[in-house]
Amino acid sequence: MSDKNFISAASCKLSARLFNLLAVATTVLSASLFGLGNLLADKKLAFLPMAMSLPPIMIWLAASIFVYASIAHHPDLTVRHYNKWAGYRYYAVVGTLTVLSNDLAQLPTGWAGVWALMLLSLIPWALYDVWKAGKENWHDIEVEKEAH
Repeated sequence: MSDKNFISAASCKLSARLFNLLAVATTVLSASLFGLGNLLADKKLAFLPMAMSLPPIMIWLAASIFVYASIAHHPDLTVRHYNKWAGYRYYAVVGTLTVLSNDLAQLPTGWAGVWALMLLSLIPWALYDVWKAGKENWHDIEVEKEAH
């Protein structure tokens, strides 16, 4: 005997947007904390901007794996598509900047330039995907769940 579960269209839309929304939120939070740290820091506390800005990125990087995995096998293929590309984009930007950030920070823009590059390479595209997911024609889904 199998039970039927329903996944609402609103739930599908939220699932399609979730990774991007959280990636944007944590990136903006981290960049804001970096700016605040720059305002508060003096010569003795030169590490403060990085010490304030990195924890949200690191926590989201770890949590994003669980968010990604929880959506990766969603019954709606469109939700999977948005999740897949959000993950590709976020991990590519964070991974590339992890490798190149020390070299990029030597440019005249310093660490602020690294944060600007992250914001400019991640946020517009992620917000476009959030908008695009909102324009999709979402439907309620009926999923059969087998009883064990």
